[in-house]
Amino acid sequence: MAINLQKGQREAINAPQFTIGLGWDTNSASTGSAFDLDTSVFVLGDNKKLLSDSHFVFYNNLKTPDGAVQHSGDNLTGDGAGDDEQIKVDLSKIGPAAAEICVIVTVHDAENRRQNFGQIRNSYIRVLDGANNEVLKYELEEDFSIETAVEFGRIYKRNNEWKFEAVGIGMKDGLEFFLNKYN
Repeated sequence: MAINLQKGQREAINAPQFTIGLGWDTNSASTGSAFDLDTSVFVLGDNKKLLSDSHFVFYNNLKTPDGAVQHSGDNLTGDGAGDDEQIKVDLSKIGPAAAEICVIVTVHDAENRRQNFGQIRNSYIRVLDGANNEVLKYELEEDFSIETAVEFGRIYKRNNEWKFEAVGIGMKDGLEFFLNKYN
């Protein structure tokens, strides 16, 4: 049975291999453009900076050099039920310098398309074990009326144990904010 997390709540991740699923729906109001959300993953060291440019995983770089983090690819519409994008994580492959994995979702070309997370509903992040059983889930219940990027969650190492934290923090500056923060 899955644990439903609240913002800020932390839980241990006991499986060395798991999948992070992200899902969302768009509101029916049209902005005249298709809605495309993008999942990005930043693999950070103890200094809260990217281990290398190749440790920024997104639709144009689908995996880390060690293969520990792999992106399923870009879902351009978010249509349909279930996860819209997935990230596979294998902690047995992750380098010893890795201390944190941040999961960010951004609205693609938000400014030109006049789109933001206020137009999104039913968004969530969840962790599935190796047998595809949901073990953790965090549903974003907040109304992000102007934000174009949201840090959904992070996986971090503390005392050689990996944990998941439900973050749910939005930014108006989009992906650029996180690129500047973690580079």
